[in-house]
Parts: sequence; C-alpha cells; structure tokens
Amino acid sequence: MLARAMDLTTTPEQERLREQLRGWLRSHLPWEYGVGLPPRFDDLAEEVAFGRRWQADLADAGWVAVTWPAAYGGRDLGLAENFVVQEELARSRAPELVGRIGVNLAGPTLLAHGTDDQKARWLPSIPPARELWCQLFSEPDAGSDLAAVRTTARRVDGGWQLDGRKVWTSYAQFADWGVCLARSDPSAPKHKGLSFFAVDMHAPGVDVRPLVQLTGEAEFNEVELTEVFVPDDQLVGAPGEGWRVAGSTLSNERGVNPRQLVIHMQHLEELVSAAAACGAFDDTRLRRRLAQAYVEVRLFQLHNWRSLSKLQRGLEPGPEGSILKLYWSEMSKRLHALALDVLGPAAPLWRDATGNPGDGSWQRAWLYYQAASIFAGTNEIQRNVVGERVLGLPREPVASEGAR
Repeated sequence: MLARAMDLTTTPEQERLREQLRGWLRSHLPWEYGVGLPPRFDDLAEEVAFGRRWQADLADAGWVAVTWPAAYGGRDLGLAENFVVQEELARSRAPELVGRIGVNLAGPTLLAHGTDDQKARWLPSIPPARELWCQLFSEPDAGSDLAAVRTTARRVDGGWQLDGRKVWTSYAQFADWGVCLARSDPSAPKHKGLSFFAVDMHAPGVDVRPLVQLTGEAEFNEVELTEVFVPDDQLVGAPGEGWRVAGSTLSNERGVNPRQLVIHMQHLEELVSAAAACGAFDDTRLRRRLAQAYVEVRLFQLHNWRSLSKLQRGLEPGPEGSILKLYWSEMSKRLHALALDVLGPAAPLWRDATGNPGDGSWQRAWLYYQAASIFAGTNEIQRNVVGERVLGLPREPVASEGAR
C-alpha cells in the first residue's frame, strides 16, 4: 500500500490481513458488526472496565499495537498494515481502545527513547490494558506553549522530586502510569531545561481531580503533583532531553489518523441518510453544505494517504502533521455544525427525547468535537508551526515596551 506516492492500492497480503481481522471481529464484537450500539453505562468506571476487557481480548488475538515488536505484544508489521487494521476496527464500530494513550503515544515514545529495561518493564502490559497510561503534559498556564511548563523536577537522592499541576489529562483517574514533561533545569532555555519521566500514578503525592466536560462526562482531569518521588530508572532519555523525547509523543498524536478518518466517513454517511429522511435536501443551502462536507472528508482521506506514504519512505512525520491535525479539526467542527442544522427543530434535544434522530448521538458529538480545535495542540499553534516550519515565514518580532 502506498509504496509509491501515487499508488493507493493495498497489496494482496494487506487485504488478507483485513479479511482475517474482519472475520475475527464478526465473531467477537460485543454487538453486530458495523452497527455499534454500545450499552449504556452507569458511570465512567464501568465503561473503562468494559474497555479493558475488550482490549485484552483484542490484544490476545494480536490486533493491538501491530507495528510493535512481537516481544512486546505486537506483530512486527508496517505502517500500511497498521492503517488497514485501524480502518477495519473503525469500520466495524469496534469499541475504542481504552488504553489508546499507552498504545498510540506512550508506547511508541518508549520504543524510540526507552532503555531495554524500561521497554521490558512497561511495554508488554500496554496492549492488553493490564496497565493504563495518561499524558501529563498540559498545565493551566502551559498548553499551547508546552515548553513553558512549570512543573519542576528537582534532583534528590536516587531520583527526582516532582512538584506542579497538570490539566486536561484523559483517564488519569484510571491510569497506572503517566508520561510527564517537567522542568529539571530552570537556568536553561525553556526548550532545553526539560526532562521526560514515567510517573507512577499511585505514588504518594499524586492527586487526581476529574473535570466535567460539556458532554457531562468526566474523562479529563487535573493532576496535582506534590513532592512526588520518581526513581532514576523512570527517567526516559537523558536529563534535559525532554523536549526531544516529547517530540515523538506529539508526532504520533498529530500524525496519520485512520480512525478519525473512518469515523468521519461514517458520520457523513449517517448524516446524508438523516438528511434524506427529514427532507433536508430540499433546502438548497443544506444540499450545498452536504456536498461540501463530502468533498472535505475525501480530502482528509488524501491527506492521510500522503502522510502515510511519507512515513513508509522512511521520512520523519515532521511539521506536516500539524497540517493534518489542523485540517481534520476544522473539518469536524463544520461537519457537526451541519448535522445540527440538518436536525433542525430536534437539534436542542438530548437522549431519550421523542422525535430525536440518533437519540442524542449527534448532539453529544457536536459538544465533544468543539474541543477538536484545542486538544492535540490548538489550531493557533498548528498554524504557527505550518507558517514557520513548512512555509518558512519569519517570526514577527516582539515589540519592546517603549514601542507600545
């Protein structure tokens, strides 16, 4: 698949892999293939417990972290094969991996920068969700400007003492470990004085406080770190190299996103069906916007293929990942705004309301994807990255106090 820049076909081996996974899913999904009607959970803890069981089954069959070495639970497959697997999981409406931060972010970072002992210690527990990971990066005053983190890492006997506050930490209340960026050298330039740690989320001094989102759910958290001891063997990379190590995490977070691609293709199909059912195609303005949404989702597909092609040629993801993240976040917000316009009078309704197509799923998705322009790097920061690192535009000089 994508062995050359213009070759968009899958190989026979990749299609056999797809059929193998599709057959397994038809036999093991907790609901009908392609329908995806998840049960209503009483609380998030029950949903996470369900997700851990599902991910363990998936990993036992070898369908989690397929690009990882077999020694750590993977299949030693390539990026194109992983793209096929992620496409098929999304197309089948399989439950999302509850341990996705470990699989997609922490794990690849450990593979790239961890010692052999660290890899052997942590990686095998990630695919089956025996241990869950979270990401301790953003802070109340350091989100978009991540290098401005104020959490300190002070050298102590046998390790480091961490003090600070992190925010927007997904599933921190269920996590066993967290990858943490902290300032270990306050005298160094802000990008140079950082170190990267694996923090035991059950250690003394770690206080997790859930944050309720627009959807009414509380998967995000604020995490207070007070005199948290982190042993030396939980430092990932060298001291002061945290920004470089974190670059691996961010590249994976903003790179090729086949699951979001397939999810939005499904959203588009469902939206077109809903529009036909409620007569929205009779409205010229809605009809044009639906056509535009179709074009935008297909362009997202081409963006994914282009990025995957580059990775397969052995090139680094680079700042182009910011283009992909920027594009899909804006596209998603437009698509879900269109969905509410298609629903018309039903748009303000919620679950269990009569006359509400989708039983609140469109409203919940609209609320959720308002954050698309914020998480994984705000769109303003992505535009700066594209302008400076892709287009080579100069930075605007900061005005002095006297010139203001």
